[in-house]
Formats: sequence, structure tokens, C-alpha cells
Amino acid sequence: MSQPSGHGTARYRAGELAALARTLLERAGLPQDKAGDVAEVLVEGDLLGKSTHGLALLPLYLREIESGGMTAAGEPEILNDIGACQTWDGRKLPGPWLARRATTEAITRAKRFGLGAVAIQRSHHTACLGAYLQPAIDAGCLMLLTLTDPGHSSVAPFGGVTPVLTSNPIAFGAPAPDAPILIDMSTALMTNGGVAAYRQRGENLPHPFLMDALGRPSTDPNVIAADPPGTILPLGGLEAGHKGFSIGLIVELLTGCLAGRGRAEGGDGWSAAVFILVMDPAAFGGTENFNRQVAVLAERCHAAQPRPGFDHVELPGAHGLARRERQLRDGVELSASIVTGLSESAARFDLAMPAAIT
Repeated sequence: MSQPSGHGTARYRAGELAALARTLLERAGLPQDKAGDVAEVLVEGDLLGKSTHGLALLPLYLREIESGGMTAAGEPEILNDIGACQTWDGRKLPGPWLARRATTEAITRAKRFGLGAVAIQRSHHTACLGAYLQPAIDAGCLMLLTLTDPGHSSVAPFGGVTPVLTSNPIAFGAPAPDAPILIDMSTALMTNGGVAAYRQRGENLPHPFLMDALGRPSTDPNVIAADPPGTILPLGGLEAGHKGFSIGLIVELLTGCLAGRGRAEGGDGWSAAVFILVMDPAAFGGTENFNRQVAVLAERCHAAQPRPGFDHVELPGAHGLARRERQLRDGVELSASIVTGLSESAARFDLAMPAAIT
């Protein structure tokens, strides 16, 4: 097997990576259906270019299954079910499996009520949020997905230095004429996984996206693990971070607060509070009118005069979708550290890595 060295990369067929991940998850103790969902979501993260939220997570997930930190078997508990809304206790079941099921449930309710929403308390980690949007788009719907980890704090409220929130990601998808609009972003300047990747490589960040415990901007990823810890700056940074902090607070209200279990209880190991909302345009101004409006909006964005350094204007998601198509054709590009993690996991379960594409 050829393997990248140092900071190099290697390419693998997406189907073979998914098969390896599924088998590893089953060997660790996940039932087949859950293992399949988790494997597909992890590979989808890498396909979309979210390498910190793709197969890089697999060794961590395997350890969580083996230690009991991730619940392997069973179903979520339905805590509340009223009209278009459901609330689940995820019981620390695999986040990708829960999020896929919740998305399906929200789509079904949106087609009935115009809106469908599922709030989940005590989910396990959910990987790449952008990986869940396509089914709602295929159904002609819009979808919002957001989460927080109530047991983790890495972002200070604007004006403070004490971590209270985490990077609180938001994903949003909507159908559009040529390609869907796909938004997958953190409400902080970086994700926790992104900072961890810089720490692992022993590199400083290219920009001062962090703040040390004294409130000074920093590019050193180690300030996050200092005592007292530094923080990741919210969107807008030191000058306009009140905007990112406000959006991050909205995430907290929609997730842990709305699900009824969040920062008041604290964490239960690696966990997440999740909120999924699906909207059917047919229940509002009508699907035809929605599509017409989106077409004009997209056309005007594309027609905008590009500023220096840009050839053209793209809508959110265009880059990730192009990368996905390219990697499905040419192979999924994995860094040396991710390949090492996969290889070590495979060896631990007496499995072989697939051959890299040469």
C-alpha cells in the first residue's frame, strides 16, 4: 500500500473508504444500519472538503464505541411530539445516524404541515453538518441544521475572555436552479477541530483567530489548552465579534435550550444538542414563486462584478460540490495524518487499507 509521508496526501476511492469505515465501526460494536450511516457521513465530509469532520474522526469514534461513550444499540426516546415538532433524547447514540433519521422525520412533517422540526438532546458527535442537507433539497425543501456541545466551551461572549460557548456550527441548504445553495459554517472564526489540526501539526494559524486568557489576539493554537485557557474569536473578531456572538447565542437557544437539556446540565462526555428545521416552499408563497425568486437572486449574484483577486462570484456550496464531483471521479484526497489514523485502526481490527490511487 502506498502511503503519503510528512504533509503529503494520497487519494482513495470513496466507496472503498466507506466500506472500510463501515466494517471498522461494525467490528467496534455498531449495528450494521448505524455503521453504514456513520461511514457514509464521514466520507461525505471529506468529499465536501471538510477534512477535520470526515474520516479524521473515525479513530475517535471507534474508541468512543469501545469505551461506551457512544451508545451502540437502541433507539432515541421521544420526549415530546406535537404537530410539526418532535423532541428526542438521543441517548448518546451515533450522531450521524440520529441526524439522518431526524432529517427524514422533519421532511415528512414539513410535507404535511409546511414545517417540520426535530430537537435532539444528548446526541453523540454529528461530524460534517453539510452532509445532511441533500435529502431536504431533493424534496424541494429548505433545511436548517445547527448544534452545540453543552459540555465544551471554547468561545467567549463578546467583551469577555472566559469561554462560554463553543464554535456552534450552522448548516443551511436550499434548492436553486443550477446547483443547491449549501452553507456550512462555524459561528466562530474557526472550528474546534480546525484549531486542533493546527496544534497536531505544530503550526501557528495564518491569522489571529484566537485570543489568549488576557484578551490579546493570538495565532498560537496552544492558547486554547493553556491554564487559564484562551478562546476562539467569534465571527467578526475583536472589532465586530458581537455579531458572531449573537449568532452563536441563537444556536444555543435553538439547540440545548429548545431541546430542554444544555449548559444547565453540562456535558456528558462527547455530546451534542441538535436542532433541525425543514421548510416546504409550497406552504408559503408557493414552490413556483420560490424557484423564480431564487433564480433571479442567484443570477444577480453570479452577474456581480468581481472584485480584484476574484474571477467570478460563486454561491455558497459551489466550491464544495465541485470538489465532491472531482473526488468522486479522481479519488478522495486524505492527508498523511488521516491515512495513518485509518491504517492504525485497520491494523487493530486485522483489516487492510484499500490501495491508494496512483
